[in-house]
Amino acid sequence: MSPLKPVERSLRSQNGSIIDDLSQQMLQLDIQLNSNIPSTLFISDLHGAGDRFISILRGRFGMLYQTCIEALPKTFSSHKIQYIVDIIRKQRYFKDDSVNMDIQDIITCFVQILKYKFSTIEHNINDVIQDEYRDIISRMISGLPVPDPVYEVSIVSHRIIEHLASAIKRILLDRIMVLGDVFDRGPQPDKIIRILASKWYRNMIHYVFGNHDILWMGAVAGNRSLIAEAMRISSRYDHMELLKRLGFDTSKLVKFAKKVYPPKKVTGNFKAQTSQARSMEKALAIIQFKLEEETIKKHPEYEMDSRLWLKRLMKMIVDDDVKELNDTHFPTIDLKNPRLLSKEEKVVIDDLEIQFKTNKKLKKLMRFFFEKGETFIIHNNMLNIHALIPSTENGEFDEFLSRKGQNLLNHIQRSIKRIGQAYLSGKKQKEVDLALMFYLWCGPKSPFFGKDAMKTFERYFLIDKTTHKEKTLYWSKNMEKKEFKKKIMDEFGINRVIYGHTPVDFTKGKSMASEDGVAINIDGGFAAAYYNRGHALVHTPHQLYGIILPTPEEMKKASTNLETVPLSVEIIDEFTSPVKFRDTAEGKIIKKRRDEILKELKTIQPE
Repeated sequence: MSPLKPVERSLRSQNGSIIDDLSQQMLQLDIQLNSNIPSTLFISDLHGAGDRFISILRGRFGMLYQTCIEALPKTFSSHKIQYIVDIIRKQRYFKDDSVNMDIQDIITCFVQILKYKFSTIEHNINDVIQDEYRDIISRMISGLPVPDPVYEVSIVSHRIIEHLASAIKRILLDRIMVLGDVFDRGPQPDKIIRILASKWYRNMIHYVFGNHDILWMGAVAGNRSLIAEAMRISSRYDHMELLKRLGFDTSKLVKFAKKVYPPKKVTGNFKAQTSQARSMEKALAIIQFKLEEETIKKHPEYEMDSRLWLKRLMKMIVDDDVKELNDTHFPTIDLKNPRLLSKEEKVVIDDLEIQFKTNKKLKKLMRFFFEKGETFIIHNNMLNIHALIPSTENGEFDEFLSRKGQNLLNHIQRSIKRIGQAYLSGKKQKEVDLALMFYLWCGPKSPFFGKDAMKTFERYFLIDKTTHKEKTLYWSKNMEKKEFKKKIMDEFGINRVIYGHTPVDFTKGKSMASEDGVAINIDGGFAAAYYNRGHALVHTPHQLYGIILPTPEEMKKASTNLETVPLSVEIIDEFTSPVKFRDTAEGKIIKKRRDEILKELKTIQPE
């Protein structure tokens, strides 16, 4: 055989390098296809309940017990499982005479649990196991022999148990799917966002926009009616400490509100508890109504003329026909031009606009939404949305902006990304984009809202409570129809739909999931403004189950009595064998890429 020429050697060397690189990519994709799906928590509508979210997150939503059941032999009794769970939870070994398990048995069980969790590719052992015992624990996971002191010298074995328990707790959750609405009602949305955006959680978080997130995103982008509305809601729930933490200067607003709307003149259905916040709430409501009416008049395509109340209000005042009103003090509304801001109102909203657009603390929080958020996410063959897909009464996808279904959601996603890029870079926004954010917050065909109207004006000022009702449109009814659910499954290539936004009161016998398990509502009222309870959903390789979360009172009682916090579980589906990546929509994409690489390899070096 003649020796290779230099050019041939170079080409062969290059081809070898390419083959190695492509082979490595293909093998990694193959490993992923054959690994278990990640254990995922789905939660929605956290609404500023920061401390409560932290408390429940710390307990991992009951996943520890379920993980032990899935990882350990089926012959283990519930008492034995609970014993193992308690050791992990406390991160220390203790003996229970009623359970026939020694230290070696516990370590073996812990290693088995870690092996089960490492059957997904979400975690790297080097990131999970601390340096001190990484080599020993790696050998145990690989099934290799380890030195006798691991089991026989108690000071060593106890320390290893502590390390193993810590590692298990860190990797119980692989992914967290948040279906929107971190803002409003509760006082600590900033705390929740900092947790979600932290280095410990950011990479496992997937985020779907909620309408209350859209409200604040539109406000920081510069939509003036949404600025007034975000501040009004903050005043309504007395979130002065939140505004202070965020660095807002409300002095101009407070001075104006106290002067023009003194407490004795605030007689509508305002919710703020302090007199100052009630004055602010009313002042901001009037500014909000004026500004949003300008947007509605500019955009007739939104078909929101029913929200134009100011001219009707002024006619009632002029005609002295006020029997329907609970409040008649509107000194800043011009009779001839009700939508015109007074000079003082303009000073207030100009000041707030500058603050919202330039507030560095707020920008740091909002960056998370603009960079991580999406209008929908497909995960494990499930469509994740905040509220709904706009639909008609007869079960068809409804059209907005000449688009519908997935096409509409993709268009909205592109618009929000464009708005976010302009905000984060300090560039001027397009008026049509800012107007869209207003519609997405409260428009009837918004995929984040889904009601005929947001009746803020009526709830504040009209005595007749029948006018306050916000009619839910067709989503809930359509999701009871097999034909409509099939339409969604075909449109998005999924087999389940997960959504929040509308509370479900399980105390009245309602379930999170439809009978066929296709439609799953995971809101349920996380904030005190609803039922103060909340739902979550967990999907492991072996089960899909809902959790009815404990109330703050139940959590406090359990803590006082040193008991486990009670969790009610709703089993939605169980799988005879663990679900693999290859069984999911994501797996189809991975398989396609793997096959492309294999084809490329065969082109470089035919068999």
